Amino acid sequence: MKRPRILVAGIGNIFLGDDAFGVEVARRLANCEFTDEVRVVDFGIRGLDLAYALQDGYDTTVLIDAFPHGKEPGTVSIVEPSLNDLDSDSSESGFVEPHGMHPMNVLRMAKAMQAPLKHILLIGCEPAYLGGDDGHMGLSEPVEAAVSEAVNTTQTLVAQILSGGWPPTQSEIALRSEG
Repeated sequence: MKRPRILVAGIGNIFLGDDAFGVEVARRLANCEFTDEVRVVDFGIRGLDLAYALQDGYDTTVLIDAFPHGKEPGTVSIVEPSLNDLDSDSSESGFVEPHGMHPMNVLRMAKAMQAPLKHILLIGCEPAYLGGDDGHMGLSEPVEAAVSEAVNTTQTLVAQILSGGWPPTQSEIALRSEG
């Protein structure tokens, strides 16, 4: 049985406070041992590089990024964005900046380039501070504390994917909802 190929992509800007979350998680994951099917890359703000990497036919791509979604700062979440949303015209600019990183725009560009996008997951962390107008280096205390959780979550998720335990079945999802 062929094991799935997985791209783990840390994204973010180290000059914008908690936006560096994905970069820091990828840095720590680079020191972990994974099988040959798993590639961990710190893409930083290089959206074009990520769009090209997505051309390589990964079965699952795990994006790791700061993810403002109204939770307590430092909250780590796993989200599976709908690939159907890539067909919508809801993007702010609709293009990828060579030195910028808006994940949905990068995925739209990769899809337009005929990338075989299969499963996309986001491990996101609610930021406390994104650097303001002057920028800021360093993670806030709650986001720094969440980095280890995100590393563990990523390792667990990769192991589940490699063993065939992801995506969960509908009955597993129903059990999680009830618990």
